[in-house]
Formats: sequence, C-alpha cells, structure tokens
Amino acid sequence: MENQENYAVKTGDWVGTLLVTMIPIIGLIMLFVWAFDSSSNPSKANWAKAQLIWSAIFIGILVLISVVFGATVFTLLYENFQ
Repeated sequence: MENQENYAVKTGDWVGTLLVTMIPIIGLIMLFVWAFDSSSNPSKANWAKAQLIWSAIFIGILVLISVVFGATVFTLLYENFQ
C-alpha cells in the first residue's frame, strides 16, 4: 500500500494553487498542466480534472443561454421592424 503522506497537499499549497487559478489564461493553462502531467500530485490532478469538467459544463450552459437570448432578441427586433 502506498504512503498517503505523499499525496497530501498542504494548506499553503492550496492557497497558492487557488491564487494561480484566479489568473485568467494562466489559470486555465495550469489546470491542464496539473490535470494531465504525470508528475503532478494525484490529489491536485483529480481536483484540476474536476475543475475542468465544471468549467466545461458552465461554459456549455452559458453558450446555450446566449443562443436562446440572442434568438429571442433577433426575433423581437425582426418582428418590430417589419
């Protein structure tokens, strides 16, 4: 059985990790690095993968809302200017 101490991420490491992910483009790049780099801590890698999944879900929802809102506005403008 592997030693669980090797997978522990300290509080200070999490603070730094969250700080880096708040930087717009760098944070996204670092999520991919942490998620798919074989030398990353498994705990941090799983967290990064979960963050990427949630980000994809929220982006999909935002795109869907934007398309529905855009179509509604286009329809209203089209009907009013005929």
